[in-house]
Amino acid sequence: MKKLIFSFTFLFLMGSFFQAFTKAPEYVGVKKCKTCHSSKAKGAQYKVWKKMAHSKTYKNLGTDKAKKVALSKGLKTDPQKSPKCLKCHTTAYDPKTGKKRKNTKSTLTLEEGISCESCHGPGSLYKSNKIMKDHEKFIKIGGIIPVKETCIKCHNPESPSFKKFNFKERMKKIAHPRPKKK
Repeated sequence: MKKLIFSFTFLFLMGSFFQAFTKAPEYVGVKKCKTCHSSKAKGAQYKVWKKMAHSKTYKNLGTDKAKKVALSKGLKTDPQKSPKCLKCHTTAYDPKTGKKRKNTKSTLTLEEGISCESCHGPGSLYKSNKIMKDHEKFIKIGGIIPVKETCIKCHNPESPSFKKFNFKERMKKIAHPRPKKK
């Protein structure tokens, strides 16, 4: 009987261990990123993002200009509610489900527009300081360093305001590096 209890306990613990390391990453929202990425030591990355167009993409969908563009493209709905617009104008919209991403642990909102996780991937698995300090661990656990293919998912001819996309130029515009340690 003791062997049976031990075997079940062992299997349960191994299953829990395996599940913990195979859990799919979830979106956590820009408020979680802001916690660590606001300091000068980290390049005030949150503040840099907040000034960028990416942080305003959802808000911009509510403008008269966006509504005119939507109408000119045959959209008869509010751009802030259109899957065709939301898929590129907000991190919080999930094109797979056609709805706002659901995660009870997340502070992710439509209003944050294109936030950290649009470019760097869902942050639940890499958000800890221990992982973020180690570039290799960040990549191994699912963190993304954006490449051209990351960007052209939205910056492509399907966009009604598409202009030729130069990855190197655009990356310079959205740069938010950490300062080099002296």
